[in-house]
Amino acid sequence: MPKNIVVLIREDPQKSHRASEAIRIALGLSTGPNPLKIILIGHAKYLVTEEAYDLPDGEMLEKYLPVIQNLNIPVLLDREFQEKMSYDSEFSLQKLSNVEMAGIVADADRVLVF
Repeated sequence: MPKNIVVLIREDPQKSHRASEAIRIALGLSTGPNPLKIILIGHAKYLVTEEAYDLPDGEMLEKYLPVIQNLNIPVLLDREFQEKMSYDSEFSLQKLSNVEMAGIVADADRVLVF
């Protein structure tokens, strides 16, 4: 039976390379039989904006983000984080409350936190 996997990213991609590395790892995990969801909390949302390629790891993100878009991997966003951003409409985005995201994390078989 496939295991539900969640990759939770809370690192700020403007300040840390961990956020971009988490995207790379999530993409690698997506090649298996297990359903995958990516949760972006706080400033990690910059990974799915139109300005993502201008981030410090923009060259790496140029390789991986289009594949995440093409595979329609669900990207869940923190609805409570109110900063105005221009999201890239090519992503399969869902805005959820903290309670809804906590439920998804609790129901997951495996959670990777960055």
